[in-house]
This record gives sequence, structure tokens and C-alpha cells, in this order.
Amino acid sequence: MAVLRLLAVGLISGGVMTIPFLWAQRGSDFEHVRLSALIGLNLGQLVTVPLGLLIGIVLVAMRSWTRPPGYVLAAATIVFGVVVATQAWAMADWAEGRPAGIGDPDGEVGLGGLNALAGGFTVLLGVSIALIRWSGWEPEAASARQTSARRARRRRRKSSAHVKGHSP
Repeated sequence: MAVLRLLAVGLISGGVMTIPFLWAQRGSDFEHVRLSALIGLNLGQLVTVPLGLLIGIVLVAMRSWTRPPGYVLAAATIVFGVVVATQAWAMADWAEGRPAGIGDPDGEVGLGGLNALAGGFTVLLGVSIALIRWSGWEPEAASARQTSARRARRRRRKSSAHVKGHSP
């Protein structure tokens, strides 16, 4: 569960890199701002997604974070994915309609397609987080923890009952 949670956080936190790229745009219209934001998102996710996966794998190996992610993270992931996919689609349409002498429309269409796929993957990840949460995964984990806690209490009771001077 930690891998899913930190993968979603890595995808969403890649959006923080859009902020420095908003000032590095070439044109003055909204499409250039959108293009700069999507380039920043790609570069940010290039750093945050592998980092989130690595941390998630380490936490799973250590078994220190077993609680499933919640509905809020699922909803935020879905909304973020929809926003990225729609903005990428719009940017690709804009790049296809531009005259050939302005920038690199093929590269921008490719960037739009890559971001549309990333947005679709983000939506699927958010839906899977919501489905895992909805399926009742946490009560199973909680009952397993309660069962192991009961066993530990029984072992402690038995050991103290055999001590001289204690009544059974």
C-alpha cells in the first residue's frame, strides 16, 4: 500500500515543478503558459515518481507502512489526472493547428500525448486506490493486527501463570 500511496504522491508532487517553468515561457498567450506548465510537470515527475517508488519499496520491505491510502488521496489523484489529461489534450490540439514556422509542433504534440498518457495513468491509479479502500482492505489488516495482539497477550498470560507464587 505504501507503494501506491507514494506513487500517487510522486505524480501529484511533480506538479510543484510547474511553478519555475511558468516564468520561462516563450509566448505571452495562455497556450504558451500551458506548454511551460506541462514541460515542468514532466521534469518534476521525472524526479518525484522514481523517488516515491523507491521510498515505497523500502517501506514495504520494512513492513512499516501497511495502512491503505484513503479516499482523499484517491480523489485528489483522480482530479489531478483529469486536469493533466485535459490540458495535455488541449495543448496537443493547439500545437497541431499552429503554422510550421513557429517552434517544434511535432515535439509539442508528442509532449501532449505523453502527458495525456500520464494523466490517464494517474486517473487509473486514483481509481485503483479508491477501489482498494472501498473493498474493505483496512478491516482485514486491522483484524490481522488484532489477532496477533491477542496471541501476544495469551503468551504473556501463560508465562506469568507458571511463575511461582501466582495463581493460575
